[in-house]
Amino acid sequence: MGLNLSIHEIIKGPVVSEKATLLNQKLNKLVLTVHPQANKMQIKEALQRLFNVKVDKVNTLNRPGKSYRVRRTIKQGSITKRVFVTLKEGYSIDIFGQRAKHPREVE
Repeated sequence: MGLNLSIHEIIKGPVVSEKATLLNQKLNKLVLTVHPQANKMQIKEALQRLFNVKVDKVNTLNRPGKSYRVRRTIKQGSITKRVFVTLKEGYSIDIFGQRAKHPREVE
């Protein structure tokens, strides 16, 4: 069934990249980093309870850490897990808040 993780332990944060922004704007998809041992059902439930939205699909992607060399030893970078979440029609999550207003726009 999986680990007993709280909602805040499952979802670590959003991925900030050009591809993630385009997916969010055009296809209503979110890209998030999550706990490496969380499964799709836990992620779906956590998002629905945390943001009060309906989740359509959850696609996971395990990213192995890059190996790098320190003197004579080869070390492994951290393993991360990304999630591509498709929300149902009519639902959206504004992760970064509203756009910042220019000082001249504020009255």
